Amino acid sequence: MSDLSKNRVAVAMSGGVDSSTALAVLKEQGYECVGLTMQLWDYSKGDMDSPAREGSCCSLDDVRDTRCVADGLDVPFYVLNMEKAFSREVVDYFVKDYMSGRTPNPCVKCNQLLKFDALLKKALSLEADFLATGHYARIVRDGHGYKLLKGLDKDKDQSYFLFTMTQAQLARTLFPLGEMTKRQVRAKAKALGLKSSDKEESQEICFIDEPSYADFLASVGGDKLSRPGDIVSCDGAVLGLHKGLFRYTIGQRKGLGLSSGPYYVLAIDTATNKLIVGREQELYSTGLVADNVNWIDDHAALEAVSSGLENVSVKIRYRHEGADASIRVLPDGLVHVRLKTAQKAVTPGQAVVFYRDEVVLGGGWIERAVS
Repeated sequence: MSDLSKNRVAVAMSGGVDSSTALAVLKEQGYECVGLTMQLWDYSKGDMDSPAREGSCCSLDDVRDTRCVADGLDVPFYVLNMEKAFSREVVDYFVKDYMSGRTPNPCVKCNQLLKFDALLKKALSLEADFLATGHYARIVRDGHGYKLLKGLDKDKDQSYFLFTMTQAQLARTLFPLGEMTKRQVRAKAKALGLKSSDKEESQEICFIDEPSYADFLASVGGDKLSRPGDIVSCDGAVLGLHKGLFRYTIGQRKGLGLSSGPYYVLAIDTATNKLIVGREQELYSTGLVADNVNWIDDHAALEAVSSGLENVSVKIRYRHEGADASIRVLPDGLVHVRLKTAQKAVTPGQAVVFYRDEVVLGGGWIERAVS
């Protein structure tokens, strides 16, 4: 294998400590680097007297911070205006899914369609050999191709958000922080004097500057999204009135406004505009059906089709600890996941990601829970 340190790397930069440190680490390793920032959502288009919240990303302040880091490391830096693509591929998807009674994951879509598709293509057009990001995940190569692994830091592992990656994308991607912990990253950034070393981490959906996602949806959906309706039990008894189905998600307990209980959201019926609630034990499911599945590991895909996958684990949301499961591909191409232990709040619209130990086999989108 050739000396990779002589290759050119485009580093996706967001203004945060992770991407800034990724750039610094690659520079230290001898790579020729160029910084790329995607301008995705311009907060200046809103109320000029209401600056982006602390810890957000995509703001003009983040672009300035990123430029300072790149200048300090003597790296060429470019800002790419991708607002239209982001609005079309991520924001519109987010709104549409909520209108359909699902709970979307915009970070996965952004990685899939912006970072590792559009941005990777742009990096290659700039004659870069690789695109690097600050994700906490690892890529290894063996005789069967490339494997995506969990990051070394279990608390920061972001492999869940990357299940849509392909072999071709993995071959052109670097994750410099995959072998580091968050504490080590911050220490490294501080030692290098990076502006972002103590910057607060973004925890919210980057394009939402309203007090909550529900306020954002109300602002873009108007009366159609806000239409009230009945809150009903599984047997159809009317228990109360909801304030618009987009304000609720599977497993939610607070904010239902019911005097008796406690009740939890079990299902969202957009056809009848009803919110179905029940007791906590009714939230548990022993399986799920997923669609639009991407297999990173071709051997695992063949095994799932031919005989089914056994002794794997799945995550049904980012902070889920994972559950032992078996997987088989159905004749119509959907994937059935049987959970060995019933799991709480399996939520349509969320991603389900398949693992064998530390290796990501693939993943898909939860279509429905199975009791």
